[in-house]
Amino acid sequence: MKKEQLDLIRDYLIFQKLPLDILLEVEDHMASQVLDIQKNEGLSFDEAFLKTQKLWESEFKMTTYSVFYSEQIPVIVKKMVKAKYNKILKRSFFYALISLAVNLLLIYLSNSQELYTDFFRGQNLLFLLAPALVWAFNYKIRKYVKRDFKYKGRSFYSIYQQNIGIMVVSTTTMAQIFAKEGKYAYLLLKTDQPGTLLYGLVTLILPFLAQIVVIFGILNFFEHKKTLKKLSVIAMG
Repeated sequence: MKKEQLDLIRDYLIFQKLPLDILLEVEDHMASQVLDIQKNEGLSFDEAFLKTQKLWESEFKMTTYSVFYSEQIPVIVKKMVKAKYNKILKRSFFYALISLAVNLLLIYLSNSQELYTDFFRGQNLLFLLAPALVWAFNYKIRKYVKRDFKYKGRSFYSIYQQNIGIMVVSTTTMAQIFAKEGKYAYLLLKTDQPGTLLYGLVTLILPFLAQIVVIFGILNFFEHKKTLKKLSVIAMG
């Protein structure tokens, strides 16, 4: 297939608002389909390309995925985002569960509420610093994480790029948790003090949920970085 024809396919996919990582996968499939139709049906490139567009039409319809995207996205993007983000969410939950287990262990190892407060703040400080360290050590790709930095002004570089801001939001939440003492969790599990059940559960569950978001944001960032590395070996026009 001629370069001009491949460029037409790519421009069409950019118009469909596909992130670049998905765009390149779809581009290969579409190019192969166009060639097959040309060969099997004896059609010109334009005719075969038009027929291929109709075959893909349902995949490019716009839909919503409000959990992660504030604007509409193509159906094919939603399918791929769901599959990839489900894996990241499972990993985030698992790592946060380990952190929760460590937190419970620290409660039982603490012989005073003051000591547990130190442990509580130390543990949550790690989750507060982690996103900052990720940003600091990856400053070279800073422009590629901005929401307004797009390939040819239209396509995100990866499906992960639009949600990099999760790390900023999670850092703000972790800063608020770090400022707390965590005493109600200690009182719930180490004393018979009445009226601590609700506050104790909140003190255990809120950091757990916030840590899931922090871990998700970090994993999302590294998936974006990994995708950029794959794309960097491709000469983009």
